[in-house]
Amino acid sequence: MYIIKYNCRENQKNRRSILVLFPEVEHSTPMRQHLVLIDGHHLMYRAFFAIPRTMQTSGGELTNAVFGVASMLLTIIKMEQPDSLAFCFDAGEATFRHQENATYKDGRATTPDEFYTQIPRILELIDAFGFRHVADAQYEADDFLGAYACQAAEDGMRATIVSGDRDLFQMASEHIRIAIPHKAYQQAEYLGPQEILAKYGVRPDQIASYKGLTGDSSDNLPGVTGIGPKTASGLLQQYGTLQGIYDHIEDVKPTVREKLLRDKEQAFFCERMATLVCDLPLPLPLEELALQTIPVDAAHALFEELEFTMLSRRLDSLCKTPYGLAHFQVSDTEKKKVEAASQLSLF
Repeated sequence: MYIIKYNCRENQKNRRSILVLFPEVEHSTPMRQHLVLIDGHHLMYRAFFAIPRTMQTSGGELTNAVFGVASMLLTIIKMEQPDSLAFCFDAGEATFRHQENATYKDGRATTPDEFYTQIPRILELIDAFGFRHVADAQYEADDFLGAYACQAAEDGMRATIVSGDRDLFQMASEHIRIAIPHKAYQQAEYLGPQEILAKYGVRPDQIASYKGLTGDSSDNLPGVTGIGPKTASGLLQQYGTLQGIYDHIEDVKPTVREKLLRDKEQAFFCERMATLVCDLPLPLPLEELALQTIPVDAAHALFEELEFTMLSRRLDSLCKTPYGLAHFQVSDTEKKKVEAASQLSLF
């Protein structure tokens, strides 16, 4: 019996993870510290398009995305019970991928202005809880999510990456899983190496090669025209990597070989665009993401300002759980408010 592990310190030239097999050893060890990494833009988009844009304060401020992110955040904390947490964001369109490919991510639907006007409030929400967030113009959020997850695994932690971006599937390992937030995270889908293999027919370390073949319409990466998921997974199961396929190109059946040779340069380019950079400098040390005491006064004040009464009650309930008692910092003033509200609810 073997456990799949991935070397997260990438080769800069190839930017490819190395698959290593370790024999499984039964042992009793304490539960690893849990780092939760949240794809900020993915969460915001889900919230914005899931909740009607009719949701606003009595003063007319649109709040559907803010409410959705806050609601999912409370659910994530309740379900994952993180020891450390961080949001990762895209900073713009000047990353190295955009510099190499001017049409990278072109074709995506235009996001309404109502989405962007809520971003400052969402950042205010994150800051109110004292959670850290990172972004950089040179790299994408996916790169930071991968880099922090790798560092956490190397430091003996386990990591959960909250995102629906398929690029991040290449990060799945024994101690790193991907959580796709279905149904406002009430029905999160967890993907590790076995789930990804069952779903796509490839290992996590083959995801970039897979996208080199099939492309990715969401990132405007064409891949090899005429090569679909079934053919791509079959080729990778047989030859291991995109390079391995081309090293054995004469063994590939003629109809597929013709397509591969025609779009060879495009295939390797798309693979490179899909490969995450996990050895970048971390903007914040991993230890700064630790959740010692999470303040609730600022969060309550923001919920009150935005008229999120239901979320305030959910936050109060979360604070009373064993996790909440260990991690949340509730002031005496806030405790009195909660007690008063509880007494009034009896009448």
